[in-house]
Amino acid sequence: MKVAVIGAGVVGTSTAFELAADGHQVTVFERRSAAAEEASFANAGLLAPGTITPWMAPGMLGAIAKGLFSRNAPLQLGWGLTGSELAWLWKWRRASQPAAYLAQHSRLQRLAGYSTERLQTLTQQLHLDYDRSEGSLLLLRTDSALAQAQPGLQLLRDAGVAWQQIDTATARQREPALNPETPLAAAIHLPGDAVGNCRQFTMQLKAAAQHLGVQFEFNRTVAHIEPAPAAAVSIANEATPRRFDAVVVCAGLASAALLKPLGVHIPLAAVYGYSLSAHIREPLNAPVSAVVDEQYQISIARMGQRVRVAGGIDIGSRADAHHSAAIARLYKVLYDWFPGAAQLASNVQIWKGARPMLPDGPPLIGPSGLPGVWLNLGHGAYGWALASGSARATADLVAGRTPELDMEGLGLERLRH
Repeated sequence: MKVAVIGAGVVGTSTAFELAADGHQVTVFERRSAAAEEASFANAGLLAPGTITPWMAPGMLGAIAKGLFSRNAPLQLGWGLTGSELAWLWKWRRASQPAAYLAQHSRLQRLAGYSTERLQTLTQQLHLDYDRSEGSLLLLRTDSALAQAQPGLQLLRDAGVAWQQIDTATARQREPALNPETPLAAAIHLPGDAVGNCRQFTMQLKAAAQHLGVQFEFNRTVAHIEPAPAAAVSIANEATPRRFDAVVVCAGLASAALLKPLGVHIPLAAVYGYSLSAHIREPLNAPVSAVVDEQYQISIARMGQRVRVAGGIDIGSRADAHHSAAIARLYKVLYDWFPGAAQLASNVQIWKGARPMLPDGPPLIGPSGLPGVWLNLGHGAYGWALASGSARATADLVAGRTPELDMEGLGLERLRH
């Protein structure tokens, strides 16, 4: 078949590769000038199937409300919240009900496990060489934090995820550069987790897709989609629509606007996160792999010769408006744990990216309800960790095959319940 993929982030590029591997003729349309220029550009890089959960856990709303006006609160609400963003927040709150949370957690875990296996297969078969290291530590500063973590750890146990609670001395053996002056009650070691450079992976997979015949067209903004039987993609400033047998929408935040005129309403919100990347000053003072500060919900990871610090939940903001407190929090957590790791005097890359997030957590994968139009979108903060499995499942569905992945609750029908 002749297939159009809209979007060249990690999800769109992965989808294009899988479709081409199945023998389809694939064209990717991307509004930016290169692949992985938006949410895939400088994200946290965590490949952490063990800790992929819906963001709004039971009880989290109260914790957010208490700290909402603190400079160190993980969640920041902008003064420019729109009606659709307020509606999204209401749905987000509803998703924190215990039964709904457990259902979405199970779906995310299922997809994450499948995606991890597919990513490992691709990395080995294609000899991809991107910055990557294994394992992660969840750092718990206080005994109270350790107690509060127990329900989440029980969910991991129930899901069969390998983890180990370790004491302070063992944590410092695994990450020798951890600052001894920062209080640490305990840590959770997740050996199945990893950290990797999402943009490097995407660029290398793009090259592999091109080797299979995929055409990438950059600086192409899709203005309109027409469903089959005469499926078409209209490009801005082009007089004639492009004809295809199928169209797969992987356009991140732009997906909702593209689908709305077709009667497909997707409650996507821009949930912004921040990262800073800096060259390692002294390797012995840098993390071995990745750590996550549970209190601040900020990760610190080694990315080759750089350290990347990432986190924050910023809703109702703009892409070009940096929240100074959110950036200061990244520096604080880096200094708390690895004070001598990075060269911070110059050449520090500060990035703000919009995670295209659905209120209940999992992405939407599969048919749109319109002939010839398929969905692979809404991966939120977990696009890098879920992309390979989502792409393989999408390619199977487009080909009329039953995916190896159980697709229950991952399709558009979930939003109609």
